[in-house]
Amino acid sequence: MNAGKSASEAHRLGGMPREVFARRRRRVLERLGDDVMILPAAPALIRSRDSELPYRPDSELFYLSGCREPEALLVLVGRSADASTVMFTRVRDPEQERWTGPRVGVDAAPTLYGVDRAFPVGELSRRLPELLEGAERIHHRLGVHPSLDAMVVDALRVARIRGARTGRGPRAVVDPGGILDELRLRKGPEEIVALREAVEATIHGFRAGMAVTAPGVGEWEIQAEVEAAFRRAGAEGPAFGTIVGSGPNGCVLHYVDNNRRVAAGDLVLLDAGAEVRLYAGDLTRTFPASGRFTPEQEAVYEVVESARRVAVEAVAPGVTVQEVHRQAETQLLLGLRELGLLSGSVDELRARKAHRSYFPHRTSHWLGMDTHDPGDYVVDGGNRPLEPGMVLTVEPGLYFPPGPVGTSGDHPFAGIGIRIEDDVLVTEEGRDVLSEALPTDPAQVAALVGRAGR
Repeated sequence: MNAGKSASEAHRLGGMPREVFARRRRRVLERLGDDVMILPAAPALIRSRDSELPYRPDSELFYLSGCREPEALLVLVGRSADASTVMFTRVRDPEQERWTGPRVGVDAAPTLYGVDRAFPVGELSRRLPELLEGAERIHHRLGVHPSLDAMVVDALRVARIRGARTGRGPRAVVDPGGILDELRLRKGPEEIVALREAVEATIHGFRAGMAVTAPGVGEWEIQAEVEAAFRRAGAEGPAFGTIVGSGPNGCVLHYVDNNRRVAAGDLVLLDAGAEVRLYAGDLTRTFPASGRFTPEQEAVYEVVESARRVAVEAVAPGVTVQEVHRQAETQLLLGLRELGLLSGSVDELRARKAHRSYFPHRTSHWLGMDTHDPGDYVVDGGNRPLEPGMVLTVEPGLYFPPGPVGTSGDHPFAGIGIRIEDDVLVTEEGRDVLSEALPTDPAQVAALVGRAGR
């Protein structure tokens, strides 16, 4: 294979070697038994009329094939005697490709994706019943593709009619996440490289956004700098809607309007992540727009930073995500007591959830191809212990929405919202903080603000 063809193939597979996808498929086929799994491409989404949103491939389809094209579908037939993988894809169409770019096509699909067979997607309704016929169960995510749902339901209908006499045909539909979520939870070496690149690009974005921050700058202008830096660092763009919450907007957990001008004395809460080869970074930093924390802001910041530090240090194999959360929660409760907002023992305050109005979310979520990557946090009735290869966020926060004078929102910290978030890889020895290069120390954070204007 020549260098040009090799580079083109790597691009089409998101920079991953074909063998990575083949290895994943083998692991799924081993778990399927006599079942069949169907993984369709993500649908194209319409912004309005004939204008589409930028296409983002389906994570599960990509995970097992490397396919990044719309209208594709992968079928894994798990019958041990004749296990196989079948791809349905668009046919080549020179006229359409003038508008939307080259397609892989049916002939090239087996070689590129490493599957056993490929057919035009237009033949799906004719060929799918045969692929499903001998399955015991169909692993398919209902409710995403209505036309595909109808085919699956029809296969169940036929099995109900014929199954009693033939003993063949699927009798149930189950979620593919039962197999895939567990596999995706533990990242392989290639995934960790992609995640490192995503976090690195995210850090570039944060430094650029913080550098232009100053009173009078629009939240949207900070967003523009952040996302432009993502692209300059090699990312495809943001992994999710960038949050730039200045002043009271920092108290809104998923604020994405980004339409306010930053005022003097504001804090700015920036929560953003770059996507590199479909893998996501996800960081949050909170910083003073004027380059200096007020005493009240710094007091709250120190509490949140203490919770972040302790929670990160708790990450290690065998520790549960719940314990990481509990460590952060304890520090926040102690801090809220020191700030004079709560009184009582930590155990008593925790039992009555006294902190929930100030800290309403969990400390961590899984991170990978999806910003909130799949994987159960509770397994067999108990909290899941961390294992090497898992990647999670650590993001404690405190939020004090402003309220009318004389209400619970009327105190020295009213209007302050602070969250600090890192991305952490669980290793054999403990942890690797992927985002360590972006400081969390308040003095170092403040020093990054407004540098573009100096």
